[in-house]
Amino acid sequence: MVIAASKKTQKLATSIFTELADKKREALKKGMDVIDLSVGSPDLPPPPHVIDTLISYCKDTTKYGYTLKGIDEFNEAVSYFYKQRYGIDVNPSKEVLQLMGSQDGLSHLAMSIIDPGDYVLVPDPGYPIYEHSVMIAGGSIYPMPLVEENHYLPQLHEIPLEVLRKTKMMIISYPGNPVTALASKEFFEEVVEFAKKYNILVVHDFAYSELIFDDNPQISFLSVEGANEVGIEFNSLSKTFNMAGCRIGYVVGNADAINILATFKSNIDYGIFYPIQMAAVSALTTDYSLFQEQVREYENRRNILISGLAQGGWEVANSPATMFIWAKIPCGWTSSRQFAFELIEQAGVVVVPGAAFGKQGEGYVRMAIVQSSENLAKAAERIGEFLRKH
Repeated sequence: MVIAASKKTQKLATSIFTELADKKREALKKGMDVIDLSVGSPDLPPPPHVIDTLISYCKDTTKYGYTLKGIDEFNEAVSYFYKQRYGIDVNPSKEVLQLMGSQDGLSHLAMSIIDPGDYVLVPDPGYPIYEHSVMIAGGSIYPMPLVEENHYLPQLHEIPLEVLRKTKMMIISYPGNPVTALASKEFFEEVVEFAKKYNILVVHDFAYSELIFDDNPQISFLSVEGANEVGIEFNSLSKTFNMAGCRIGYVVGNADAINILATFKSNIDYGIFYPIQMAAVSALTTDYSLFQEQVREYENRRNILISGLAQGGWEVANSPATMFIWAKIPCGWTSSRQFAFELIEQAGVVVVPGAAFGKQGEGYVRMAIVQSSENLAKAAERIGEFLRKH
């Protein structure tokens, strides 16, 4: 019997994270001590009161049934959070939808909105699910180059009119992944005007909303006038509250888009475990002092890694936000993939080649600062030794 993958699945390559995990496993088998800076999974714990809430509800044997969708308390908590953190009024019953994490939500959105022949504008480089979700849905990709000389902002006026006539959706993310740039309110205003002109749904991935450094402004896309008419914004509790394994997030914004996605989800899932939802409610509505402590910790880690790399002869750009550093590969190297793989094999440090995030990512690597300060200093030292040998 021959079992063949669908044509859509055949278009998908093996995840770069799987390849890196295999390389890491090989290095460990050789007895190497490996410092992993690849996957952006927070190493910090959730707030204590969130853990206490989760434990409390887990002990309630009546809370193990299907929830079917987000409970009212969760939607109201998201609305409260958006008002407190970003000054935005969100209708909890019509403009909030619970997700099993942003990645799932983005994938499901493409399947619920995109038809074959529809174009989606995606950032290049960009988080892989942006492109892959459209491929799975049968749509077509138009990459928007994010380059340093344009401050990593897409040049909307350069997109061909014949593409815009077929475009149904565009995805942006600030602060972003893998590029850690920030966007101004003026840029978001330009996006709103652009979306209205060409009837395009704007999808803003705001997963790193609470990891912005150096007193830079925190700007939600939905805070811009008219944004709710054309867009939605994804966020999760993974990075903000260190609840990545809980798999809970949300999307807010345009009620029509929210309703379409809600209809799709009602046919494919049965909701998130009630105790996790209540833990999320606790996170979203109480004690935001965590954010200041968290930002200070990540800023310190960023500074340690960047200064350590500089001491080893590798000058990299400062990251204004997120838990990543987006760095040009050192002089003398032409392939981000080769650089990353040899770094694992010879130095025991795992980074992600930029080419995995799109054509414009070649020549860069992404490093996640989800290790202790001590490990980051050690990683920088190892990288410096590696570079001196080359």
